[in-house]
Order: sequence, then structure tokens, then C-alpha cells
Amino acid sequence: MSHDDFPTDEPAVVTCGLPYANGDLHIAHLRTYVGGDVLSRALRTLGQETAFVCGSDMHGTPIAVGAAEQGVDPEELALGYHEQYEETFPRFDVEFDNYGHTHDETNQAMTKSFVESWIDGGHVHEKEIQVAYDPDADQWLPDRFVEGTCPYCGANARGDECDDGCQRHLEPGEIEDPVSAITGNPAEYRAREHEFLRLADFQEYLQGFIDRLEGTDNARNQPREWIEGELEDLCITRDLDWGVDYPGDDGGQDLVLYVWVDAPIEYVSSTKQYTERVGAEEYDWEAVWKNHGTDDHPEGGEIVHIIGQDIIQHHTVFWPAMLRGADFNEPRAVVASGFMNLDGDAFSTSRNRAIWAREFLDEGFHPDTLRYYLTTVGGFQDEIDFSWDRFRERVNGELVGNVGNFAYRSLLFAERNLGGTPDVDVSSEVRERIEEAIAEFEAAINDYSVRKATQAAVRLAGFGNEYIQRHEPWNLDDDEAAPVVRDCVQIAKAVAVLVYPATPDTAQRLWDQLEAEGSVADATLDAALEAPPADFGEPTELFEKIDEDRVEELNRKLDERVEEVAAAEEDDAEGDDGTETDEAAEGDEGSMDVEALAEDRIGFDDFEEIDIRVGRVESAEPIEDSDKLARLEVDIGVETRQVVAGIKQLHDLDELPGTKVVLLANMEKAELFGVESNGMVLAAGEEADLLTTHGDAEPGTKIR
Repeated sequence: MSHDDFPTDEPAVVTCGLPYANGDLHIAHLRTYVGGDVLSRALRTLGQETAFVCGSDMHGTPIAVGAAEQGVDPEELALGYHEQYEETFPRFDVEFDNYGHTHDETNQAMTKSFVESWIDGGHVHEKEIQVAYDPDADQWLPDRFVEGTCPYCGANARGDECDDGCQRHLEPGEIEDPVSAITGNPAEYRAREHEFLRLADFQEYLQGFIDRLEGTDNARNQPREWIEGELEDLCITRDLDWGVDYPGDDGGQDLVLYVWVDAPIEYVSSTKQYTERVGAEEYDWEAVWKNHGTDDHPEGGEIVHIIGQDIIQHHTVFWPAMLRGADFNEPRAVVASGFMNLDGDAFSTSRNRAIWAREFLDEGFHPDTLRYYLTTVGGFQDEIDFSWDRFRERVNGELVGNVGNFAYRSLLFAERNLGGTPDVDVSSEVRERIEEAIAEFEAAINDYSVRKATQAAVRLAGFGNEYIQRHEPWNLDDDEAAPVVRDCVQIAKAVAVLVYPATPDTAQRLWDQLEAEGSVADATLDAALEAPPADFGEPTELFEKIDEDRVEELNRKLDERVEEVAAAEEDDAEGDDGTETDEAAEGDEGSMDVEALAEDRIGFDDFEEIDIRVGRVESAEPIEDSDKLARLEVDIGVETRQVVAGIKQLHDLDELPGTKVVLLANMEKAELFGVESNGMVLAAGEEADLLTTHGDAEPGTKIR
């Protein structure tokens, strides 16, 4: 790779983390795929040769578990979802150059080739480990066939990842108090031979790689703890019938490769399939992936991964080591998104608290409106929130009121009053403003910020609205109006070029209304300043306004759906006669949602030792790479304390400064995500309702 600014002379490939083929897609899933599509289109607009590839992740224990529960073959289950994804992505204009899957022949062969390279290089060794075993089912329990307690943070965890707690990758045998997901009975650990990739062989390389890596800050910073510490070997085999067979197996072990071996290799396989379809003259996969590229591209290609933040470790530790061990090129950049909430709370597929991809389209909304929202509502690595109200506000204000309004009023006035584009030169003011927008777009893409690139287009449209309003061509004669109209038509064309990656269908419609030649998809940044056609027809509106009543209806539908699931869960918790079961009836003193009172009591002397003070929040900011934690500066009268609190997802941090809180002042200091916490802010319940004072107690006042 070059590490030069885009566009470079080397071919690029943009990939997205593979969707796991075991469930329907909702709009939070689409965030990374839309982000990858926008970046790919933007790179091509810069003039960068780019392929955009992905595929469905078909293997692993969740699919095996799901297939067993439904009584179907794992391949049948996974292929059904794969075909659904193939149909859904294009409906949102997420257009992969190749979309494969991990079970196809290309990826199976590529995966075995990778592993054989590791074996030949001496990077794989066999080791006896403890693996969970269900004696009742007489079956080994890999990954999600086993559940238990995370050995690092104590949270509930599945066999390969602490998904409810610290998010750490877990190796077989690490999970404590294992329970079989098949029978629900306690599991036991038994000795079993498995194959391991020796990550320590690549530690020095990885330490240099992470310093070279481009992309988002979370992708560069989060893995340093692992890379700079003691790297544990990666178990690359599992006791399953479903997956890619381990190539070194003599048939006695019946092992398949861990899903995180064959899944990222699909990036390479999918690129290879694209070349096989279009020819190496059009796009050469080896020039991208093979170590040192080809004679024409000796530096190799520009590899950019767009992923969710929950799989950063896999793409910045495991994957580059896997590539290095097989003599393939390393990624240039890893761009990791933050999580996405729904109206302030997490998406929950089990509670049907989600906006499904097909549902969004069935409601009649244009896909460009969602693409725009996902691209611009926050920075890519930021945690963002979707609500129908906020969606309506952004569509009506920024797309309808700004971009759409400028394009329509400019082209309509030009066509009706001057017959099209006036034959005069663009003013220096407008040329310089368009050049400024182009520079913003280029800088944003080289910073991997699709948000800033799209905002460059939207701000240019805002300038156009201000420009036409300032000059009022409707109050001028034709000769005086011509330069103003010429400028506005040029701005409209530039907006089409710059907004195209985020809203491709809308940009093409604007391009067609200008009657510009070819497709806006083929236009590069130079086209933004090329003269528009002299003649074009009467334009139409680009976007439709969303009514408030429509949003109320959509919110009601979502609430009713969630309530139905909650009611069903309550019914399941009741006995056949409609009364509560013994388990549910325990602690009958109050609401079932309230924790039972503690039976152990403390004396007054113990209470006197607790130092609880009134505090006032002076500042609040999110802690990078943490989903829940925020850093607060709290004034407690005698001093200002730095406190870490798990309120990031539950409060608007910008609104907290000035808020009175209650702080446990003599709490032992702790360090969370590398930030020291000197005290504890008190809050009630799962929603972290911050405790405060009824009156005007000053910071530092002791609570008695």
C-alpha cells in the first residue's frame, strides 16, 4: 500500500464485516454497509480504482444451534438468509461488486491455502486443552453451545465472547461455571487436542502494524492492550460438523476451522471472484492482496475494512497476523463504527424493538433518506441514536428544506425564465466556493469521514440558498439575472457530484434533470466545475416532506409491537391456571420489577463512616472505546473530583453540566478504561436515574 492521499496509483478494495446468516437485517445492521458503500462511491469520485466486496458468514455455532432448533440443515438455514441479504442490500443502493459467502468453493479453497501456509511456516501447533462437554448429550460444546461466567469481568458470557460484559474474546476452556446450551445442564471440562495459531510469532510485526494503521481512533487504540501485552495463541479449530474442514486433520479429530478463520478470508475470496468475473485487466485481485502486489503494482493495494466496533480485535490482531503468516498484504485502514440505539435504548430483536430493513422500505420511505441519516447523524465511530422524530427533523430540514429546496428553485427559475443555463461565465465567488467544497470532500475521504464528505455537499447547497436569496434574480431583468442563475445551476451540478456517494439515486435524478451526459456515478470531482448543459426541462422535487402525523403513527406501531412481546413474556411467566408460578411469586412484598430488600443490616456507626456529598457536574464527556462509561468532573465544595459513571447511553452528556448529583466520596479509587475514578455518582435503577436534592444544598454538603 502507499499511504499516500487518495487517489493513488494502487487499486483499492473496501470490505464490510460479513453479516452473520442467522437472522433478518434491521437498520442498525445497515450502518456499516451503508458506510462502506458511501466510502467506495466517494473513492471512485476521487478517481480511485476501487472494488467493494463482502459476503455472508455461513459457519459457526450459532447457525448450527439455530439449524438444530429448527430441524433443518445448517447450509439450508444459512443460504436462506444469504439470499435474503443479496436481495435487501441493493434495495438500499448498497451495491457490492461481489457478494459471496464463506461456504462457497472459492472461500473453502482459499481458507485451506491460508492455513497450510501457517502450518508450513511453523506457526501452528497442537495443544491439549480443556473443552466443555455435555455428558447427557454425549457431545463436545464449542463456542455458543456453552454459556457461563466471564473469567475477566464476571458477566454472563457465551463460549467465545463476553458479549454482555467486557467484550473480550474467550478461548475454549476459559469460561467459568459452564452450562450446556443444548440441555441446560452443567457441563464439565475434558481434555481435547486442538490446533493453535501462535500469535506471539507476529507480536513485533503487529506492534509496527498498529502504528501504521489508518482509520478511526477506536480501531487503533482499542487493540494496543492486547498487542503490547502477552499475546495468547488463537485456537483455530472447533468440535463441529459445520464449517471448513481443518486441512491438517487426518480424519481422527473431526475438527473444523474456527469461524473467525474462514470469515475474514472471504474478503480475499470475494475480491478474487470479482476478478474472475470481470477479468484481471479490469481489476486484479492479486495486485491488492498478494504480498508486494504485482509488477504493475509493486506496493500492493489499498485495503480498507469497514466494521462494527465489537469486532475490532479480530480485524487488528487476528486478521493481520493471519495475512502476515500467509504472505498477504496488510490492511491500510480499519474504520470501526459506534453502536446504534433506537430512541435512546438498545435495539432488541427478541423484543421486536427494532426497525427492520424491509419494514422501512414497506413504509414507503426512499432509501436515500435512511442512507443520509446514517451517514450524517454522527461521526462514524460515535454511538448514534435513531428515532422517527429525529429522522423526520433531519429529512425535512436538511434534505427537503436545504438540498431539495435549492435544487428545485434554482433549476425551475432557470428553465422557466431563461430557458436553461445562461451562456455566461461562473463568478469567481461561486467557483472558489465550489473549489472549497471539493477540498473539504477530498480531505474528509482521506480522513475516512463519510459524514464530513456529505456535509460538504449539504453546506454547498446551503450556500446556494443564501446566494440566490441574496441576489433575488426574480427582481432583476434577464441580463442582470443571467450571471446569478448561471452560478446557481453550477452549484446544483456540483451538489449532485458531491452528494452522490450518500444519496446516489437522488443525485442521479438531479443529474438527469440537468440533462448532463452519462451517469453521475462515473463523474469525478472535475465534473463539479464543468459547464452544465445549456438546455434542460422543468425539474421536479427531489424529496418528500414527512408529516408529523406519520411519525406519531410509526411510533405507535413500534410501541404496540414491543408491548405485545412484553405481554407474551408475562403470559409465559404465569401458570396454566393464570396464577403466578412459585418462582415468580417469591418476594411478593412489592412489584416484581423492584429488587427484594437486603436482609443483612448495618449499624449506625457503619453508616456514619459513609461520606456522601452533594456535588455539581462541571463537565461530562464520553470515554473513548467504552459503550457505557462517561468521565465527569464533579464539584464537591472542597475540591473537584474526576468520576467515571456508566451513564453514557442513558443521559445526554451535553445537558449534564450544572446538574446536582449525590456522590459517594470515600469510595476507593478505581481505574476504568484507563481513566481514574475518584468516587461514585449514585443513581437509581437500570435507567441510571441520577439522585439529586430537592432544595438548594451547596456542593460539598454532607448527606446524613
